[in-house]
Amino acid sequence: MPSSSTTPSAATAGGTGGTAGRQRSVTARRPVVPAHGGPETQRRVRDGAGLLAAAAMRRLDEDLDWYRTLPAEDRSWVGLVAQAGITAFVTWYADPTRPPHGVGDIFGAAPPELTRSISLQHTLQLVRVVVDVVETHSDRLAAPGEERELREAVLRYSREVAFSAAEVYARAAEVRGAWDARLEALVVDALVRGDVDDAMRSRVAALGWSGRGSTLVMVGTTASTLDEVRASDLRRATRRAADDALVGIQGDRLVVFLGGVGDLRAAAVSLLPRFGPGPVVLGPEVQDLSDSARSARAALSGLAAAAAWEQAPRPVMADDLLPERVLVGDTAARRTLIAQAFTPLAASQGSLLETLSAYLGTGRSLEAAARTLYVHPNTVRYRLKRVADVTGWDPLDARESYVLQTALAVGRLDASAPSAL
Repeated sequence: MPSSSTTPSAATAGGTGGTAGRQRSVTARRPVVPAHGGPETQRRVRDGAGLLAAAAMRRLDEDLDWYRTLPAEDRSWVGLVAQAGITAFVTWYADPTRPPHGVGDIFGAAPPELTRSISLQHTLQLVRVVVDVVETHSDRLAAPGEERELREAVLRYSREVAFSAAEVYARAAEVRGAWDARLEALVVDALVRGDVDDAMRSRVAALGWSGRGSTLVMVGTTASTLDEVRASDLRRATRRAADDALVGIQGDRLVVFLGGVGDLRAAAVSLLPRFGPGPVVLGPEVQDLSDSARSARAALSGLAAAAAWEQAPRPVMADDLLPERVLVGDTAARRTLIAQAFTPLAASQGSLLETLSAYLGTGRSLEAAARTLYVHPNTVRYRLKRVADVTGWDPLDARESYVLQTALAVGRLDASAPSAL
């Protein structure tokens, strides 16, 4: 095998072997160009840093509409980031042994709030403009024969800058996400308590709540503790289901506020797979966020009482659990039963309250109630139909007759309370 240097025997040898040896000798003595360009190109790039920065600022103003519409302070920060990127490239290009790591530091020149003013897409457009400026000037900056190496270095460095930009925005999103989750938990807790003032409305608006349409609260439990990934997935699902959504994770209990102009019950049904086994209770729809505490309290009371109704549907409306809520001491459910059943029946004509009491007291038998009241069974049936019209609950239905029986019981207890004192 020929040597890499010319020897006497190789010099005197004829044929192609001697020629190949001389060619390898010339190649071996040629200076190797570093991956980042030769010393002359490095010097030219270093001396041209000011030229590149000025050209980049002109291109930003000429090509990027969003840059021109930024406030003056934000424009200055964006310009500082562009200049820092060029300076970092020049520094890296001057040291062939230094890998292009740490380029994310160029974004450290600007405040974190800048990520709220310009999006990741805008940042990548900024990188593209800077890369194009360097490429445009590569023929002037590179030494003869090294133009390609300079362009490849620019492309390699721009890739690292793009990844760094994505990392900066990802970190900012994580910080905002963690802060939003804590704020959301505080807001949900305050809404459940009914603490809705101007400051709370501002916090709710900061979380993206538009306030259009009505509001509904649904509560249930989780199968296991939600980690950050599952909690984030749950929040995304709720925001897809309704125009507005807030999620409160309270141990193994989920409290979800849904708002908007669409069908909120249908939205709630679509979220059922996100809940663990067991009852899921929907509070009544309310028209204003300030009244959402009523929906939340009803739903939470229903969740506590749902175990008493084994055949309850999933989800179940809180107002369908009024008797069970009375059993767990819900005064709002007690008042609702009296207002919607006992009071209208007591004030009605035609002995409706007496007829209902006789029907329930005789084992829900039309004939037995008729004998007690000395009327025809058809009269009892007619009066019970009027009871359904007045109250909304049908005494001939097993579940609804239980609701009416509970309403009669709490109504009589309240009516007899003053005389018992």
